[in-house]
Amino acid sequence: MNFKIPERKRKTIKRFFNIALVLIGLLLVIFNDTLGKLEGFEEFIALYFLILFITIANWIFKQIKALIRLKNEKTKTELMHLKSQVNPHFFFNMLNNLYGLVDKDAKKAQELILKLSDMMRYSIYDGDKDTVLLSEEITYLENYIELHKMRYHKAIDIQFNIDTNNTDYEIMPLLFIILLENAFKHGVENLREHAYVHITLTAHNNEVTFEIENNFDEAQDSPDIGIGLKNLKRRLELVYPKKHTLTLSKTDTIYNATLNIKGL
Repeated sequence: MNFKIPERKRKTIKRFFNIALVLIGLLLVIFNDTLGKLEGFEEFIALYFLILFITIANWIFKQIKALIRLKNEKTKTELMHLKSQVNPHFFFNMLNNLYGLVDKDAKKAQELILKLSDMMRYSIYDGDKDTVLLSEEITYLENYIELHKMRYHKAIDIQFNIDTNNTDYEIMPLLFIILLENAFKHGVENLREHAYVHITLTAHNNEVTFEIENNFDEAQDSPDIGIGLKNLKRRLELVYPKKHTLTLSKTDTIYNATLNIKGL
């Protein structure tokens, strides 16, 4: 038969033990002259300080452990919140497009619904995971590009080049989509003609580099950093501290973004 002391009683016993330890220390200080003459006093002092040291060390260890656990829980909560902010406006826009497309081109609408469904499933379920395979992220990006090709009624030069012999690298989900979204939102959407988005994804030797270049209308350019990029930067700081670089640059009409992650 297993006998387990209730948590409340354990805390009471522990509190009593700590108080007793302090009282013994006070008695030793106050009656040091008298107690010091007793036989075995030195051994008792050695044992007392050993117990005191163990008790203090145990308390410090538990405090550090609690702080680490609290920090990890805070990080996980923050990451969940940041992930929940990814893509809601994209899905909203695509649903609006679907509404207008159903009567005009039912077959195209069906294709769009299937791809949108795959993206939503990935975003909701796989997006909650700590890591996913690089191949899954690539498929997600390809679906996003295909949906945009269906959406726009204008010629767009879209190139997605992949250079890797291993797509089984594990990586945090929904990383590259923010940079791709920005290329379409601030570039393609505002250009009537000659819009382009060129993407290169390289993965070798436990290192992944995602480069994207797009042109934009200088008159429509906004100097402010959007919430998406702030979101991305914070997620990278939390998951890949000192293992990543994110470089953003632009000329008059061309925007470049490069994300590099090492040590995968």
